[in-house]
Amino acid sequence: MDHSRIRATRMLGLVAGPACCFLLLLVTGCSGAGSGTDRGSGSAREGDAAQAVAPHAANDLQADYERVIKDVLPSVVQIQAGDSLGSGVVYDDKGHVVTNAHVVGDRKSFRVTTARNEGALAAKLVSSYPEQDLAVIKLDKVPDGMKAARFGDSAKVEVGQIVLAMGSPLGLSSSVTQGIVSATGRTVTEGSEGGGTGATIGNMVQTSAAINPGNSGGALVNLDGQVIGIPTLAATDPGLGDSAAPGIGFAIPASMVTTVADQIVEDGRVTDSGRAALGITARTVVDDDYRPAGAAVVEVSDGGPADDAGLRPGDVVVKLGGTDITTITSLAEALAPMRPGDRTKVTYTRGGDEHTAEVTLGER
Repeated sequence: MDHSRIRATRMLGLVAGPACCFLLLLVTGCSGAGSGTDRGSGSAREGDAAQAVAPHAANDLQADYERVIKDVLPSVVQIQAGDSLGSGVVYDDKGHVVTNAHVVGDRKSFRVTTARNEGALAAKLVSSYPEQDLAVIKLDKVPDGMKAARFGDSAKVEVGQIVLAMGSPLGLSSSVTQGIVSATGRTVTEGSEGGGTGATIGNMVQTSAAINPGNSGGALVNLDGQVIGIPTLAATDPGLGDSAAPGIGFAIPASMVTTVADQIVEDGRVTDSGRAALGITARTVVDDDYRPAGAAVVEVSDGGPADDAGLRPGDVVVKLGGTDITTITSLAEALAPMRPGDRTKVTYTRGGDEHTAEVTLGER
């Protein structure tokens, strides 16, 4: 992805909804009064029909919004972690709530406010998984009427789908905004400054939702009332003083959310990450002009993929598959869309000579 920087935030807002207008053309005839009158009448009738359809379609869309909001909003909560505020989504009827790892930070206990309860509820951390920027907390006591959200199929998310973002932007709990899915399959790396985890996350859903403080960890919902993602990141533009780039936000896809949350709920931690790895510890190296030139291998895991492929400390990885590697971040981004067990080529330099090896990726 060609972006300047991505920041993690506790937030999310949205863009204004689409507007439609109809242009009615009145055609006058030029071959006789009767003919002209017929065409004019026909155009008028078509215009009347178009005008009748417009409010009907708008009313249908508004009804869809209201139905989804009524159905899903009770499943979205506000999370207070010390002095910070974020959002979360009720995961099951046992009081588990899924959110972002950067929302919980290093805290172990939280105050949770639901859409139907004014008083704050106590909750404790079950486990945090910063590598995917996800975490699960659990309420000490489940209030009456708490409803678990329904999570959708990430494979069915399509560009152009209308989505609603629900959360607590700027501390405004139970806020709802609207946008579309702008792209799918994005790989982004969030910054480690400002409370971010520094995670590289693949298959993200890009949305036109503007990201605002307080919405991270909330719900990105389709018009079927299914959560299709957890809003997590906003793009920033250094040219504008690192202020948010309007209309470029990212959400962790529902499939990854449920994969991680299910393991945390069942086992108390993530036991199968599904994240591909080379099995090395590496650092970015620069060339003679101080430009990033690759990922230098510092340590190789015994019996890991890189070890089996013959890599050793001192080698510099310069390409993974067909992707050039210049930094640790670019290596992480190249690995993010891959799965453990995938086979690919690693190109590396050793003593100034270039080598290529086949590697079967392991799990991080």
